[in-house]
Amino acid sequence: MKTLLHICCAPCANQCVDVLRTDGFDVAGFWYNPNIHPFTEYRSRRNTLREYAAAVELPLIEKNDYGLRPFVRAVAEDIENRCVKCYEMRLFEAARQAKALGFDSFTSSLFISPYQNHQLMRETAERAALENGVEFLYRDFRPYFKAGQEYAREQGFYMQKYCGCVFSEEERYLKANKILR
Repeated sequence: MKTLLHICCAPCANQCVDVLRTDGFDVAGFWYNPNIHPFTEYRSRRNTLREYAAAVELPLIEKNDYGLRPFVRAVAEDIENRCVKCYEMRLFEAARQAKALGFDSFTSSLFISPYQNHQLMRETAERAALENGVEFLYRDFRPYFKAGQEYAREQGFYMQKYCGCVFSEEERYLKANKILR
């Protein structure tokens, strides 16, 4: 079965790729993350993924849209609940690409993160699958999170410090510097 793995970053993707391959899936990666800001962060994550994909012979499809303005427009009215818009942007595009490119299914490396809203992502992916007529391959990759992080450190991957959007970076900074509140 051919599956398209939406990838947020190489540290999150490496165990997902291994698990899917071990389970017999023919996996290709898909880079589409218009939520990641600033551009230097976007470029660091993308370039690390490119290097990882080449090293493990993972076909990589890129929709290389640095989407600061579309992302901010999509979340501006409800910044506190921005994650649903972010999941929709990425998972609906993964479903569209999977269907258009003839994949049997799609999933996402987002499902490895213990910091994401797993149930909301799953519901969003299921809606995307239904709307686009392609199967959503559900996998809870969270048990592999620590192994993925260890592998990333061993390989010298760029390791991000926040989810990706400028608002999550702000939250990280404010938590670390409570004095500024």
